[in-house]
Amino acid sequence: MCRSLPDYVRTAFAKGQGRIQILLKHMLPNALLPLVTVAGINLGMLLGGTVVTETVFSWPGVGRLIVQSVSQRDFPVIIAGVFLISLVFVVINLIVDILYGFLDPRVRLA
Repeated sequence: MCRSLPDYVRTAFAKGQGRIQILLKHMLPNALLPLVTVAGINLGMLLGGTVVTETVFSWPGVGRLIVQSVSQRDFPVIIAGVFLISLVFVVINLIVDILYGFLDPRVRLA
């Protein structure tokens, strides 16, 4: 056993719990919070990158529709497309915040 392990992991080892049980029960919940944060941020960046990807590869989609609407000065379509993308981004962040409440009980109190 390594000295650099957190106290709660060393305590779990001292109680006689197995490696898999310690990994799943004690270490994984603490490691999921940063993972969920990075996943939420990356999903938002991926959503913004679809505009470039759809334009470069000429794929039909909301991003390409927005770019074409800018060149044609079709303001209602631009507003609707940006609203849709921002709404999806907000929903992704809401899901990440709700997951925080499930993963870490201390977040529920705030």
